[in-house]
Amino acid sequence: MEQLAQAVRDVFTLPELDGVTLVEKPALEATTEDVLSADAYILGTTANFGYISGALKHFFDTTYNDVREPTSGRPFSYFIHGGFDTTGAERAMEAITTGLGWKLVAQPVAFTGEVEESHTDAIAEAAGTVAATVM
Repeated sequence: MEQLAQAVRDVFTLPELDGVTLVEKPALEATTEDVLSADAYILGTTANFGYISGALKHFFDTTYNDVREPTSGRPFSYFIHGGFDTTGAERAMEAITTGLGWKLVAQPVAFTGEVEESHTDAIAEAAGTVAATVM
C-alpha cells in the first residue's frame, strides 16, 4: 500500500497542480472535520476477507452521518489492492460512496497480486484527475 500511496503523493508535486494541497490521513486518524474541510477525496484500501479494510470501515462508520449531506457531490476516486479478490470491497466502496452522494470522477483502480507499474500509473492518473477537478 505504501507504493500505491506514494503514487498519489507524487502527483501532488507536479507544477500543473500548483495550489492544490494533499492532506494525507490514515483512516483511523481521519475525522469528520477532515472530511468536511476537503474539497475532494482519494481513498485507498486493502481488500481483506472480501471487504474493505477494518480501518476504512471504521472511518466511514464514524464520519458517515455527519458528512453525508454537506459533502454530497464532491469528487473522489479510490484504489483497492487485494491478495485474491476485490469484488466485495469494490461493492462496499460503491455502496458507501453512493450513499454519501460523492461524484466518481476517475476510474477506480482495483487489482490483486503484485503491484506493477501499470497499477501505480493508473492510480496516479486517477489522483491527477481528482486534483484537477478542484482547481
